Amino acid sequence: MSTMSDAPTFRRAQRRWALWGVLFVVLLVIAAVAWVTIRGMLAKQDLESSVAHVDTLRSQLAKGDTAGAQRTAAKLESSAADARAKTSDPVWAVFEHTPFIGGNLRAVRQVSAIVDDVASDAVRPVAGVLGDVDVDAFKPADGKIDLQPLVTAQPAVAKATTALGKANRAAERIDTGDTVSAVTDAVNQLRASLASVSEQAAVADKVVQLAPAMLGDGGAKHYLVLFQNNAELRAGGGIPGALAMVTAQDGAISLGQQASTSDFPQSDDPVLPLATDTQGLYGSITGEFIQDVTLTPRFDTSAKLAREMWKRQYGQRVDGVLSIDPVTLGYILKATGPVTLATGDQLTSDNAVQLLLSEAYAKYPDPTVQDAFFASAASAVFTKVSEGGFDPTAFISALTTGVGEGRVKLWSADKGEQAELTGTAIAGGLPTSDTSSQQFGVYLNDATGAKMDYYLEKTVSIGSQVCRKDGRPTWTVEVNLKSTAPADAATSLPEYVTGGGAFGVSPGAVRTNVVIYAPSSGVYVASTQDGKTAAPQTAMDGDHPVAQFQTTLSPGKSTTIRIEYLGGPDQGRTPVDAVSTPGVHQSVTEPLSTSCESPVD
Repeated sequence: MSTMSDAPTFRRAQRRWALWGVLFVVLLVIAAVAWVTIRGMLAKQDLESSVAHVDTLRSQLAKGDTAGAQRTAAKLESSAADARAKTSDPVWAVFEHTPFIGGNLRAVRQVSAIVDDVASDAVRPVAGVLGDVDVDAFKPADGKIDLQPLVTAQPAVAKATTALGKANRAAERIDTGDTVSAVTDAVNQLRASLASVSEQAAVADKVVQLAPAMLGDGGAKHYLVLFQNNAELRAGGGIPGALAMVTAQDGAISLGQQASTSDFPQSDDPVLPLATDTQGLYGSITGEFIQDVTLTPRFDTSAKLAREMWKRQYGQRVDGVLSIDPVTLGYILKATGPVTLATGDQLTSDNAVQLLLSEAYAKYPDPTVQDAFFASAASAVFTKVSEGGFDPTAFISALTTGVGEGRVKLWSADKGEQAELTGTAIAGGLPTSDTSSQQFGVYLNDATGAKMDYYLEKTVSIGSQVCRKDGRPTWTVEVNLKSTAPADAATSLPEYVTGGGAFGVSPGAVRTNVVIYAPSSGVYVASTQDGKTAAPQTAMDGDHPVAQFQTTLSPGKSTTIRIEYLGGPDQGRTPVDAVSTPGVHQSVTEPLSTSCESPVD
């Protein structure tokens, strides 16, 4: 039986136990914090190692070091898995729900999980086929490309593309509303990297899925190649100055019939029905002359028209149409090295553009001889490539650059293949806009009727400004054209180059039709040319508002077109960009500073 004297002792024991309990909880919290801190630091090291492995992997792939890339891929998978493990235990999960630090821990855990998923579901399957599909797989042996490695790689690349798309979406969902700047920056870097690599993977997936069939795996394929001449611009690049038939069968590629524009008669009517919008903007000549099929920036339309004209002239129905220009041939010559033409001229990466688009007209004034010269150039480069006489890494880089600059385009008559091509850069479609970017198109069509566009320089600038209470942006596009032709161009340049005034343009001058395509939500506001109010032709091409201007420049002169469109609701923060006709000189879209006091008004 207890006594009253035992009560203080009992209370003191309770307090001691309470203190021990509090101390235990404090120690537990300290231990948990230390646990999370230490594991967080270790996870940070693992993530940093993963980043370093990615950089190494990119460099090894660029050099064609597939063996090294496979080893690095294994290291990446290991470091990414370690980072995920260190940020996914129960203690870490509890701390994700604490104030101040919880959001940061959650974001780090999500980043680690995404990197691990990419390493295991994207890098691993692709690394498994790297030994079979390296850059040398694209180099013909005995005139033939081995297609089997590409076929073998299809499942792995498809899986990687799906995984990267999923990771890209997961990264976009990470909440950085209350994260510290270091974590926010890491998440943003991950998003940017995933967006870029996802796009590249999607292209690679289409290549390995389409290339075998398009290169004749399962039956011969016949392609019409258009060599677009940038010295006489068309919206799609230039007039198809030379054409050739190429056959691909089981990876073996051969050059067949070659032709020039002079081999094609004018048709009294378009060879195929033209869309009302196409005819209204570019005229029926788009479908009547082989030189004019590329007046429209819709490459699928150009390809179908050229295919029909070739069929009518030579009785051959091709399976697809490929377009390339002399600038791209210059890029390819970096991979092949110089080639010697039948004329004795040596074509190099340094002189290709100047020789093909300028000097040839003075050196060979007879158009028939010019045609033979251009055919010789195309044949010489093709022969060297088909025989495998090139550096494959440099060759792929040349084609990639050409596609990125809009100089290489491809259309397939197979509906399934064309569906895969549609929306990619090589398809040559109209500008595309989405929530990430609103895209304009700036296209040039020669109206001189000659080869003066060799001397035409172009600058495109674009800007966006929100000036309205409803938040709709004002988009401004500025196009500057300059003629760099010599002052005495009228007499010093061949008549074939100046046009000799045949189409009402003074010899030495350059006349150009400038066509600007706006996003579908754009509403034309106003425009000026050299500071004066302009009155362009306004029309629609599909769902794109279009404005068309005409300029005429004497040697050394320049002109500036400025046009404004009103953007759609909720597009005030959406970036704007532009694509444009690839000319002799590469075009770069520059940012344009705008204000609410527009000079167009």
